[in-house]
This record gives sequence, structure tokens and C-alpha cells, in this order.
Amino acid sequence: MIALRARLDELTTAPVLADPDDGGRLVTAAAGVRDAAEGILIAAVRQARDDGASWQTIGDALGVTRQAAFQRYGKPVDPRTGEPMSTHALPEATSLAGDVIDELAAGEWAKVVARFDDVMTQRLPEDALGSAWAYIAANAGAYERRGETVSVRAGDLTVTNTPLAFEAGDYTARITFRDDHTIAGLYILEAAAS
Repeated sequence: MIALRARLDELTTAPVLADPDDGGRLVTAAAGVRDAAEGILIAAVRQARDDGASWQTIGDALGVTRQAAFQRYGKPVDPRTGEPMSTHALPEATSLAGDVIDELAAGEWAKVVARFDDVMTQRLPEDALGSAWAYIAANAGAYERRGETVSVRAGDLTVTNTPLAFEAGDYTARITFRDDHTIAGLYILEAAAS
């Protein structure tokens, strides 16, 4: 609390005491307040949970659903092992998804299939992958570009969603990665369905 108070004091005095040549000082002070407040909020949620508060109660207090509160502040436990689960998406997921999409667009089916885990390798052979991409091109024209990838953690996996623009239609590439960077799922969905 003391750190937050000091940062709040710095933030409120910054406009008065600011050096006109240091435009970033106010922003830096505000970011410090945000970070300190987030730390206090995390501690408050942990204390509320320790005191028996439900995720519904915490979600209501934060103005979000109980699932959103749990996803942000909870500590999921793997029911198979009893060990804490990671809640962070694979850091390289955005880059990996971009590489896979670029390989698809270049018709490099073998490179994509080489990234598959064992199950994907059995279920989606190289020729079937090429046929699926050709089907999309037949319905939506040539591939034009990809948008910004969004990644989320789902248990042991990281799921990426990347908008794809074709000449006559929009799609989403949903690619699921294991922590070893292999592909556990690959879907090209019509944008409305994603």
C-alpha cells in the first residue's frame, strides 16, 4: 500500500512539477500506479479465496463473469496430476502460427505436416492438407494476407486464432500447439464460424 501511495502522490504532482521536456514522466508514473494497483488486486483476490469467497462473488465484485475472474486470477490444478497448470500461452505461439500460415500459403505442405504431433500426422496427411487448402481457394480465391494472431492457453495447449484474408472471403486459422511446438490441431474456419 505504501508503494501505491507513493506512486499516486507522484502521479498527482507530475503535471505541476513536470519538466516540459520529459513528456514520458506522467505516463511512467501512471503505469507504476496501474502495476501497484494490480498487485494489490491480486493479493485481495487471493485473500478472498483463502477466506472462502467463491469465484462468482469475486467476478461480481470485478464486474466480470466468474469464469473470467478465474481465468485471470485463478490457479488451475491439473486433475490428472494434482500439479498447478500453466495459464500462460506459449510465448512463441504467434510466430509459430505465422510460420505455419506462410507455409500453407506457399504450398509447402510437407513443412506443415513435419510440425504435426503423432495424432495429427496420422489424421491429416500431406495430400489431404493440400486438398483442404485448394478447397478454400476454390471458394474464396487467392490468399492475400494474415491478421494479428491471438493466443490463449487451454490446459496443456496453446490455441492461436489468426484472421486470414482471401480474395473473396475471410477465414480464421485456428492452430493448436503443444509446449514442444508440435501442432495438435489445425482448422481453417469461415470467419463467421470462428
